[in-house]
Amino acid sequence: MSRVKRGTIANKRRKNVLKLAKGYRFGRSKKFRQAKEAILHAGNHAFAHRKDKKGDFRRLWTIKINAAVRAFGLSYSRFIDMLKKKDITLDRKVLADIAEHNPQAFENIVSEAKK
Repeated sequence: MSRVKRGTIANKRRKNVLKLAKGYRFGRSKKFRQAKEAILHAGNHAFAHRKDKKGDFRRLWTIKINAAVRAFGLSYSRFIDMLKKKDITLDRKVLADIAEHNPQAFENIVSEAKK
């Protein structure tokens, strides 16, 4: 039976790893071992930061709502409390977007919550 030489498979594997490491700095884009390690770390960071992104956006929405509500003499926490008591169910993402792009509508929401 004929033997199988694995040179082509190993080259393909190395080529794919280096392709994934394209754009990395220094030896991490050219040397297989460094590239492999850099890709593993990059994958870990990407996974963790996909989770972090959700919290980052929630913090951003809170800041935008707080800034918009201060003009009406309220704090963020008081405003959210008023919305809950009036049973106005708009999430922070929508509130932040309205506050930024449609101040008139946001003013109506604030006045409705204050009643």
